[in-house]
Amino acid sequence: MPDQKRILVLGRGAMGSMFRRLLAREHELDIWHRGLDQEDPHSLETLAQDRDAIIFALPTQPHERLIQRIIPHIASSTVCLSIAKGVDEHARTPAEIFADTLGSERHWGLIYGPMIARDLSEGRTGFAVLAGNSQHARKAAGLFAETRLFLDTDDDLTGAAWSVVLKNVYVPLLGAIDALEMGDNIRGFVIYEAVHELESVMTELGGRPDTARGPAGMGDLITSATSRSSHHRTIGADLAAGKSDKIAAGGQYIRSEGVHTARRVREHDTVPRGHYPLFDLACDFLTGPLDLEAALNDYLQHRFGRVSSA
Repeated sequence: MPDQKRILVLGRGAMGSMFRRLLAREHELDIWHRGLDQEDPHSLETLAQDRDAIIFALPTQPHERLIQRIIPHIASSTVCLSIAKGVDEHARTPAEIFADTLGSERHWGLIYGPMIARDLSEGRTGFAVLAGNSQHARKAAGLFAETRLFLDTDDDLTGAAWSVVLKNVYVPLLGAIDALEMGDNIRGFVIYEAVHELESVMTELGGRPDTARGPAGMGDLITSATSRSSHHRTIGADLAAGKSDKIAAGGQYIRSEGVHTARRVREHDTVPRGHYPLFDLACDFLTGPLDLEAALNDYLQHRFGRVSSA
């Protein structure tokens, strides 16, 4: 049995509620959400004190603001962990936000992988990597020792962050492919192509290409692309059906992280156009309108050299 720890979860959505179910039996756990500020404007600062770990189970956008609130109140040993899979307005991942605000003197990390909230909440198994900036941060994997969430640990923060963030740009393509009944073969091919591109992007951005084949990359991509409860898969199906009005574009919601990421990486030229053709197609699909079947056919013609150079 692990020693009991004091944990604070930020966010009471599906992921926050899942972490409460996983951890509350073995640890002392509280949840903070925005509604508490209406009752007590200092509720977050009070709850953050003397915590062993603080889990950011909410979108990327509010990370910096919340960190700035808690920094004066948390212990030097507190580990901050994020499960967010998007970027902020400056195209920064949660890893970059943590590095900018918490620095190297504090302990922080990311938890990414095949860990659909519904499965874990219902007692099924999940898997992830905890990428941490220190050995102390990586030891936070021990918090889950008595749960059905199995964690690897790693130090490739850049690779883990960008794998899972960019994965959410590719996944809607796969949701649309299924909605349009384009077939199992093309789904498998697009997954392979997406992972291959992610390996190259990781090298360009300073991460390790093998991270793209791990839990934060290929593992999360396949899970999100095939899970019936995946928000990002559903976005692709909605776009394929012409329901673009259902997409929240502000980046404040987990459902819209892929859409927001596509816009921000284009705006900041994080992934330059023309280098990764499938990623270009995915971004165009999310920021459309785009005839996906025609675009994929054109992609295949170029990919397999069937376009005449004359």
